[in-house]
Amino acid sequence: MFSITVRDHIMIAHSFRGEVFGPAQRLHGATFLVDATFRREQLDDDNIVVDIGLATQELGAVVAELNYRNLDNEPDFAGINTSTEFLAKVIADRLAQRIEKGALGEGAKGLAGLTVTLHESHVAWASYERAL
Repeated sequence: MFSITVRDHIMIAHSFRGEVFGPAQRLHGATFLVDATFRREQLDDDNIVVDIGLATQELGAVVAELNYRNLDNEPDFAGINTSTEFLAKVIADRLAQRIEKGALGEGAKGLAGLTVTLHESHVAWASYERAL
């Protein structure tokens, strides 16, 4: 399996419901490094996984929708604990929608899967992996 990974970042504010979250139940900020890894079994006709420039552009567009937002105030996330794991899935699903609409070009039709990883710090991160 071949893969490429592109990176961006987001800064958000949010709070959690539930004792398991301790002090994170209060409103707090988080900065995540966001990695999107695109996978395919065979390289395309240009011997690439996908156009890295387009992949970077589309990841940037997806994270821009979340950047500098208080997720507690976003209608899409009303009543939801926007955990790192949950946000990785949101970003992966939004990227997948863009891929399905052709945003990564014709070569992206051969992609087999996508993994989005959000790094909370240098010692903790969460990922969501999905088929395409």
